[in-house]
Amino acid sequence: MSQSTFQKPAQLAAITRLLAGLDQRSAFYRAKYAGIDLSAIQSWEQFEQLPFTEKADLRDAYPLGLQAVPDEEVVRIHSSSGTTGTPVIIPYTRQDVEDWAEMFARCYAMAGITNTDRIQITPGYGLWTAGIGFQAGAERLGAMAVPMGPGNTDRQLQMMIDLKSTVLCATSSYALLLAEEIQRRGIRERMHLRKGVIGSERWGEEMRSRIARELGVELYDIYGLTEIYGPGIGISCEHACGMHYWDDFVYFEIIDQHTGKHVAEGELGELVITTLRKQGAPLIRYRTHDLTRFIPGPCACGSAFPRIDTIMGRTDDMVKVKGVVIFPALIDEVLHEVEGASSEFQIMIDHIEGHDVMTVFFETVAGTHREGVEAAVRQRCKTRIGLTVVPKAVAIGELPRSEKKTNRVFDNRY
Repeated sequence: MSQSTFQKPAQLAAITRLLAGLDQRSAFYRAKYAGIDLSAIQSWEQFEQLPFTEKADLRDAYPLGLQAVPDEEVVRIHSSSGTTGTPVIIPYTRQDVEDWAEMFARCYAMAGITNTDRIQITPGYGLWTAGIGFQAGAERLGAMAVPMGPGNTDRQLQMMIDLKSTVLCATSSYALLLAEEIQRRGIRERMHLRKGVIGSERWGEEMRSRIARELGVELYDIYGLTEIYGPGIGISCEHACGMHYWDDFVYFEIIDQHTGKHVAEGELGELVITTLRKQGAPLIRYRTHDLTRFIPGPCACGSAFPRIDTIMGRTDDMVKVKGVVIFPALIDEVLHEVEGASSEFQIMIDHIEGHDVMTVFFETVAGTHREGVEAAVRQRCKTRIGLTVVPKAVAIGELPRSEKKTNRVFDNRY
């Protein structure tokens, strides 16, 4: 099924320009599209016949097999973390860097951030795309960037107070850690924060509410991934009804993860991205494994840029327990519905005496009757998910906090 609502003639024109001669510029695509006449692709139907690009393809191209320009045009490289295998190296041209900064500045503007703001940047710097992307966008906007990077919470808070930072950029895990520390120290009244730009990992409504409440800020979801520039290709607006994405730089498809076909409008599926302008390492029909859906119709904010829903999870986050498919997002939703349960949780899956056992550790609000909350979580999981779990309630702060991403699922069966 064609996703015509989200397809524009200008995007197809950009794709045909990108494909023209791509197999001559890139050994990667010369091999990938061997036998395909890229110059003959002039319609959406023809484009949708091109094979997907997978992360394994990018790893196989290590170190610089993705490069599609001469060496003298590459001004920077970035890389995925490589924690699950060979890292992916992405080369950037000067124009790529400029385009990324422009998209990021749009994100800040969408969040109501201006050149009078002071933006404290806590994501990491280096080969990872996060910190430098947040900084480049702030500089393009003309705001004051405070490039702290992760960690050293004492210094983070001191600089936040002394420099009167008005915007916090962080992963949701680190934003929660900072919020809890601010509350513990009783220094909320010394803060000047008004906005939070949060990315890098999925976070649920309960966590969002805690961070917003304890920091006293408006929160915005920012989206991106290393392979596609980095964070900054999309962001939520003040109405928090999905994320607008910059469709003059990237083309989105949403597919059924099993068939590879487009899903119906508004249906959940896997996000596939094609870069429209990227020079150093253009990507064609890249499977992100992020689960989302298109949101049809105009947004109340008035922006003409289309929207996808908040990322629901990843196809590779999925685990199967007793035949039931589980995503961390499902547990997050269950906890959000149970009074007394807080936002932080961990899932532990073991194989004991021939049976799979899933234990859900979750934090509870002070003064909560833990046995009652455990019973409610057990019942709600059975009703919502169709699985009997072992609920374990703990106090707030007992589960580990992270300065980066939080690992929610520990599968000990293998």
